[in-house]
Amino acid sequence: MIVVTGATGVVGRPLVEFLVGDGADVRAVTRDAGAAKLPDGVEVVEGDPRSPATLAAALEGATGLFLHPRAAGDASAELAALAKERGVARVVALAAVNVEDDPADQPSRYRGDRNKEAEDAAVGSGLEWTSLRAGFFALNTLTMWGGQIGAGDVVHGPYAEATEAPVHERDLAAVAARALLTDDLVGRRPVLTGPRSLSYAEMLAAIGQAIDRPLSFREIPPDAFKAHMMGIGLPEAFADAYLAAIVKSVGRPALVTGEIEKILGRPALTFAEWAADHAGDLRASGG
Repeated sequence: MIVVTGATGVVGRPLVEFLVGDGADVRAVTRDAGAAKLPDGVEVVEGDPRSPATLAAALEGATGLFLHPRAAGDASAELAALAKERGVARVVALAAVNVEDDPADQPSRYRGDRNKEAEDAAVGSGLEWTSLRAGFFALNTLTMWGGQIGAGDVVHGPYAEATEAPVHERDLAAVAARALLTDDLVGRRPVLTGPRSLSYAEMLAAIGQAIDRPLSFREIPPDAFKAHMMGIGLPEAFADAYLAAIVKSVGRPALVTGEIEKILGRPALTFAEWAADHAGDLRASGG
């Protein structure tokens, strides 16, 4: 039995699908079981990973735990300790490539991710552990540009030549499933990136091809983009950290590790494949 926190999220949902496909018993933790809409055969339980006591019963009889840094928040260590107490043998944490950076320089912290806490909880749990240091989520482009794509064919941003190696969430989930079900990644912190460094302009062009529209990237001053980010509800501190991070990448290839291909024995999914998979979401993003 594998307990998955963040089970209805970007990585958790495909992880549940992969685990079920591999024949594993899955117990999916969610705050609203009625809205989960997970595959048949999955045991859906209500609980809040930020209040680990609510997961005590869910951990009974489990062999593995997927620890999501946003779902667990600052309670990761407490949750890992409870898992050990309940007889869980293995914990796999989702972390990030920048997990060792100054917390103030990690944009995702301002959206609730506690990557360092999740990794430290797994490593210090006394259980078999793996920490998945994920790179830039391809899905972030939908968050950043979806509204603009819905409004027209021009996307405005500060640095057309900033670079990322966007990773498909299904690859992250596939690696997480491997870590939970095999011994291949025990005691490791693999850095998981997409297969190719792309500029923001190149990513947007790939999206345009997927939705059959001539999208173009138009540079605007960073302050104007910061105002846009705040206008769509992102915290100011997130905007500042994000801009500080991407300006360092302008004109420089993003890190590409090849770890996904090594672990899964097949090429990592490309950004073009991600865009094709999400073409419907991208077309509908203006709504």
